[in-house]
Amino acid sequence: MTTAAVFGTGSWGTAYAAVLADGGTTVRMWGRRDAVVSQINAGSNEDYLPGIQLPEGISATTDPAEAADGVDIVVLAVPSQTLRENLGVWGSVLPPGAAVVSLMKGVELGTTKRMSEVIAEVAGVEDRRIVVVSGPNLAKEIAKRQPAASVVACIDEDVAEMVAQASNPPYFRPYTNTDVVGTELCGAVKNVIALAVGMAEGLGMGDNSKASIITRGLAETTRLGLALGADPMTFAGLAGVGDLIATCMSPLSRNRTFGVNLGKGMGVDEVIAVTRQTAEGVKSCESILQLAEKHGVRVPIIEQVAAVVHDGRAPAEVVGALMLRALKNETG
Repeated sequence: MTTAAVFGTGSWGTAYAAVLADGGTTVRMWGRRDAVVSQINAGSNEDYLPGIQLPEGISATTDPAEAADGVDIVVLAVPSQTLRENLGVWGSVLPPGAAVVSLMKGVELGTTKRMSEVIAEVAGVEDRRIVVVSGPNLAKEIAKRQPAASVVACIDEDVAEMVAQASNPPYFRPYTNTDVVGTELCGAVKNVIALAVGMAEGLGMGDNSKASIITRGLAETTRLGLALGADPMTFAGLAGVGDLIATCMSPLSRNRTFGVNLGKGMGVDEVIAVTRQTAEGVKSCESILQLAEKHGVRVPIIEQVAAVVHDGRAPAEVVGALMLRALKNETG
């Protein structure tokens, strides 16, 4: 029987733990807070997925070594900007032969490294064991066992297939590929585009405006991905346009909701105080912009979102700035 450790007890980490358990995997979760760990051991996670009964086969602990002991798969589901710090604390307990799965969707501040690169650097995990899971995977819907699909990406097809087999209950359909770079980049950038779409919603704009932002956001993501060596087909798939649509259009999306509040006139600190959850696009927009600048890629939507989040620019000004850009060929 396959065993897995899930490091992180937030919404997506808990929902993915349920996917694994429903697929027949025995899961041990690691969390910082005794109260959340106790809830999980009692069969729920009311702090993050209220009203959802977790399947049998999931336990939790505050001891990282206990969680990771002898497992086949390690799943990392902590906020992206805390990954380096967390791995510095418990990265040494990761079993040397385990597949290491990243559920995180961000680019590290300061280094502009993707999460797989941080895992390799800090924990010394070989690239062939690093797996990225990404797609239109809103945690609350998956926790309710509503049908969804996702991408399981690893440069080693056998490792990707092993993780996919462990993540395949009747309601969750994993597809494998070898494009770790593209899969990971799609997951990070779509959060920033969702902030822009949310701002448009908050400003009272309609579906034409939002569809335009989504489509041009996909173009920015693709340009950046191709500059990094990604497979262009990834951006037309589940990890690309699929995740982008779900994150930009669903009221369950934290990044979209954060953007809506910004569009309605709330400040960043005010929205953080109200939502009390991590909107990864807020953290990563600056590092993604730096990554694009490093590779000479034009990303005007990401640039304007960063101006709102970090420079205090008004969302209405951002829309005007985007509309007044010089005319150009759509595919240029």
